[in-house]
Amino acid sequence: MITPVLLCGGAGTRLWPLSRKSYPKQFSPLMGDESLFQASARRLAGDGYAAPVVVTADAFRFIVTEQLAEAEIAPGAVLIEPMGRDTAPAVLAAALHLFAADPDGVMLVAPSDHVIPDADAFNATVQAALPAARNGRLVTFGIGPDRAETGYGYLELAAKPVGADPVPLPLKAFVEKPDAATAQDMLDAGRYLWNAGIFLFSVRAIVAAYTRFAPDMVTAVQAALDGAKSDLGFTRLAATHWEQAAAISIDYAVMEKADNLSVVPYGGRWSDLGDWAAVWRETQDGGLSLSGPATALDCDNTLLRSEVEGQAIVGIGLSDIVAIAMPDAVLIAHKDRTQDVKQAVAELKRKKAPQAEAFPKDHRPWGWFESLVVGERFQVKRIVVHPGAALSLQSHHHRSEHWIVVQGTAKVTVDDAVQLISENQSVYIPLGAVHRMENPGKVPMVLIEVQTGSYLGEDDIIRYEDVYARE
Repeated sequence: MITPVLLCGGAGTRLWPLSRKSYPKQFSPLMGDESLFQASARRLAGDGYAAPVVVTADAFRFIVTEQLAEAEIAPGAVLIEPMGRDTAPAVLAAALHLFAADPDGVMLVAPSDHVIPDADAFNATVQAALPAARNGRLVTFGIGPDRAETGYGYLELAAKPVGADPVPLPLKAFVEKPDAATAQDMLDAGRYLWNAGIFLFSVRAIVAAYTRFAPDMVTAVQAALDGAKSDLGFTRLAATHWEQAAAISIDYAVMEKADNLSVVPYGGRWSDLGDWAAVWRETQDGGLSLSGPATALDCDNTLLRSEVEGQAIVGIGLSDIVAIAMPDAVLIAHKDRTQDVKQAVAELKRKKAPQAEAFPKDHRPWGWFESLVVGERFQVKRIVVHPGAALSLQSHHHRSEHWIVVQGTAKVTVDDAVQLISENQSVYIPLGAVHRMENPGKVPMVLIEVQTGSYLGEDDIIRYEDVYARE
């Protein structure tokens, strides 16, 4: 059995405004109804695969379990990183976790935000690499390039691949992201593959490689595992030890130093969706990519995307443009400049604009909410609570609240009173009152919350009880 290790702790900004620090691209349905994370988990499920190990950040732990439940996939473990330290510590944590149960097991490390449409072809490539991995080789997967791409690192082979069958080949060198001329030379040479960042190896082999090339990291990560705490089914790595691990990629820490590497070419479609130009390539039809209520008149090589229900986006006479409309931000860029979106995010952060990192929908363990109207001393929110879920028992220093149920039934606690509030009914929460909202029903409960007061920030919450063990 192969154990998938899904890495989903990143907070990429190059697909802003859809992808943000609080809700990054791997959890968004960029390519259909499922999120990229769900598609990745489903691709690596079924015959020959064990339950996945997921390595993620604390802020995403409930999103991970919720989306896996929707995909009907039960995780083998969910490891929580106290802080992001790049891929090397994350992979090592998963390897050491698996080593304790089965040192001779095989693990497949995969980012959770890649697009691989042909799951059967990819899994056939994994099976072709399996004998080499079981024999102690560290296998990486390379993508046959179809253009002179400057946004990817490359893998240099010792010789041109012969035939199209996925077979392990010797790796000569890792190559950093090239400039345009160098990328074209490498494409013409035929000995270079895109580095997909996907790896297959035995647990024993990769732990041995870390022990040889990054012994200090092994010490730190093993201590973080030994000091880990179980938290509502999650494994929360010990922060004091985790922070001692170097923040470095697995390529730099191990792979570029190892002498037992093999590369297996994958010839199918693949994309890391690294920018909006990549999304356009994967979704365009006749040069146009339209999503949501989008309309294009006399446009070519253009992506128009509206993420707001009922908000139309219209393009007229556009060429090589991407335009993405969100409730709180709009991006318009030339398709050749989409790699520069991260610079725009940095500028928004400098201006302290909330749109730089905060997603319009604030996802919580119990559901989500979004602000509909914000004034100087009031705010109107839409709140959606999952069936059986409950917010914390809490109070506020600076605001009162008025709740109006518009779908489902709410069980509401206000101080010592508990009552059921149905559709079209409301309840008032005075300033300072200890209160809680629950959904006792079988369908999502939706309510409108009107806040009034001198301060309306989310940090004005005193929690007394919380089923999700949040501080």
